[in-house]
Amino acid sequence: MVALPQTRPRPRRFRLLAPRAILALILREMSTTYGRSPGGYLWAVLEPAAGIALLSIIFSLGFRSPPLGSNFAFFYAGGMLPLLMFRDITAKLGQTIIFSRQLLEYPRVTFADALLARLILAVLTQIMVHFVVLATIMSISDVHTTLDFGKMVEAYGLLLVLSAGLGVFNGFLVVAVPLWQTVWAVLTRPLFIISCIFFILESVPQPYRDILWYNPLVHVVGLMRDGYFPFYRPTYVTPMYVIMFGAIPGVLGLLLLKRYHRDLLDR
Repeated sequence: MVALPQTRPRPRRFRLLAPRAILALILREMSTTYGRSPGGYLWAVLEPAAGIALLSIIFSLGFRSPPLGSNFAFFYAGGMLPLLMFRDITAKLGQTIIFSRQLLEYPRVTFADALLARLILAVLTQIMVHFVVLATIMSISDVHTTLDFGKMVEAYGLLLVLSAGLGVFNGFLVVAVPLWQTVWAVLTRPLFIISCIFFILESVPQPYRDILWYNPLVHVVGLMRDGYFPFYRPTYVTPMYVIMFGAIPGVLGLLLLKRYHRDLLDR
């Protein structure tokens, strides 16, 4: 009888390599981005809080009440916080390959580990920032509302798909076409005006309302405000449109990175 060759079982420790690499990358990202002191995270909270406070002061001087509710800070938080989360995640993922270029030379660290580490830290940081800002506004202001956490979670889910998909695609383009970083900054600069931060889509006259509908952040902001204000029903929100807007470039970006990231690193 011919003895069949025996295969050695893979050591169990290899199953933990990816989680360990991701955790190490998260810790590295925390120390480099936010520093070793709480000051970095404090600025992450102060930036949106200062922006919301400034908008509230300016518009309260010219208007008696915001388009929804009676509190300016609460209304603007529903638009500004999702926009800042989108900008932060797409920026962090867009710089992943450049930021982790040296670590990606190691065979045990993959581009997917680097992307996932930056995504996890960015999402957790932004959720913390949103919680602190909202809790502060609701505790010091006269906000009479009942938050719909189901709608808010759905809005965060759409925002995550949109931000992660475009961020991964940017992660490839930033390395393949260095000029793309400048182009992306120019393209996203008007989002502050056209993402329904200062107004609601229903108040925009035609045909501009139909044009703004194609901005996926408008859907996210509308759904987020649906969770903030129980009497608001944005019928224009189309979750599948937002998902496709993020999923298609995200899958394409992953495929391109899988095929070409080593060639790009060797440039």
